[in-house]
Amino acid sequence: MSKIHTEDEVSSLVNLASGIWHEYYVSILSNEQIDYMVDKFQSKTAMTDQIQNQGYEYYFMNAHGKNVGYISIKQEEGRLFLSKFYIQKEHRGKGYASQAMEFLVGLCKQRGLGLIWLTVNRYNDDTIAVYSKKGFKAVRTQVADIGNGYVMDDFVMEKEIQLA
Repeated sequence: MSKIHTEDEVSSLVNLASGIWHEYYVSILSNEQIDYMVDKFQSKTAMTDQIQNQGYEYYFMNAHGKNVGYISIKQEEGRLFLSKFYIQKEHRGKGYASQAMEFLVGLCKQRGLGLIWLTVNRYNDDTIAVYSKKGFKAVRTQVADIGNGYVMDDFVMEKEIQLA
């Protein structure tokens, strides 16, 4: 995992994110909604603002000298929000999600954070199964209006972290 700091790294992240989102979400969301969400949440302007002004941290997942995925997190009071967790299709199922989860748990222990939470599309069965396998539990549903007539219809999932 390598933390994203520079403008060039953010530019690389924009390309990685767009490719993953357009490949992955096509079975769940319309192309129009994917384009809208990528522009709103994963554009260079949006991610730079998240990093510089909103307290988000982005990390590349690396394999063999190549960026194969990324995560975004935000530390909150006593817990960690896992905002983004994406791996390129050809690299899924190779243990990178487990490595990233170990990284996140280690980060929580270092920072004294007892919980990781996230939101996941309620119809994203494969990802829900992965999170469940990693110890997350669905605690509620949430519908958020993201503008332009679109909503995010999600489960909120949580994983407790043993700090002692």
